[in-house]
Amino acid sequence: MKHSHFFKIITISSILTLALCLTSCKEKKENGKTQKITEKITEKLEELKTDKENKKTADSESGKKSDENKKTDTAKSDTSTKSNQKSIAVFVPGIIADSPIYAMLADGVKSAVNKYNEGKAKADRAEVYILEAGTNQAEWSKKITALAAQQKYDVIISSNPSLPDLVVPIVKQFPNQKFILLDAELKGNKNIFTICYNQYEQAFLTGYIGGLMSKSHKMALIAAQEYPVMNNILLPYFEKGGKEANKKTTVDFRVVGNWYDANKGAVLADSVIENGVDVILPICGGASQGVINSAVNHKVYVTWFDNNGFEKAPGTIISSSILKQKEMASIATENYLSGLTSWGTADMVGVSDGFVDFVQDDPLYIQTVPANIRRKMEKMVDSIRSGNYKVK
Repeated sequence: MKHSHFFKIITISSILTLALCLTSCKEKKENGKTQKITEKITEKLEELKTDKENKKTADSESGKKSDENKKTDTAKSDTSTKSNQKSIAVFVPGIIADSPIYAMLADGVKSAVNKYNEGKAKADRAEVYILEAGTNQAEWSKKITALAAQQKYDVIISSNPSLPDLVVPIVKQFPNQKFILLDAELKGNKNIFTICYNQYEQAFLTGYIGGLMSKSHKMALIAAQEYPVMNNILLPYFEKGGKEANKKTTVDFRVVGNWYDANKGAVLADSVIENGVDVILPICGGASQGVINSAVNHKVYVTWFDNNGFEKAPGTIISSSILKQKEMASIATENYLSGLTSWGTADMVGVSDGFVDFVQDDPLYIQTVPANIRRKMEKMVDSIRSGNYKVK
């Protein structure tokens, strides 16, 4: 439209100029010159007409190219939008309802994703899928492999010390699959990032309170299964903590064989109690409820792992050494969504970082544990947090 208006102005101006020239020529009665001027005018008008038509053609072509460019830009935008979408799978090696540590895992991931999605268009939002693999550990490898085989999740997030051994073969089979594993440790694999809690400190503090509270100086650890972290960290450092409190402390070790059999848990607890044990640490998932029931019936103590468990049996449970799994899962997910994951590395967090802690402010802890023992626990926790006491 701008070019058309421009040429209308030129045409009118040119005609007026030509008219004046003709008048001047007529007045001078220079017929020969007039004829030549007329011919030049005609030529000029033809040039203007041709230029105007060329401009229209150029504008038309430019408009077509502009439309094509817009279509191309839209296609690029659609591709960009698609590539920006992130899909996350949470693999739960157990059942959320029976395992606080896995409930915290799922809640932390969902919390981070909800935060990430705030204010974003639907096409730009991250998606979360949660798979509960059940308590049969023999099926975990098959189920997490099937999850990766779908090749629809950018990252699979999970939590368990046994997971690194399961996912390394999967990465070889599906080299684009990424994993973030909490409560696990593995370095050097560019597709895997792990965060390990300092369970040396966690087990030590649990054993220390048990050693201070035990009158028989006999404790027990009832585990669901044997695995490297259990055998090399949890059991020996639970015992180390007990002996730090009292050198006479001994630890009996029993295995349920699965993560759900509460009846078996109760039977094992009854057995160790008959042998004089008066403090028990259960790390056996759903089977822990059987251990608690036995402890309540026999009036012995239970120390609790991973989350605050005082309300499960007030007066029976004497401690809760906790992992802040929800917070860590949220941070790990936020870092992933922001592109900050350090693939191939392994982090460890402990008491000094605030991700391993010993609950001291719960009213049930204060009611159950004598003041002199609470003071000793406070001193020990502070010593570990400040670095003055090295558990390992």
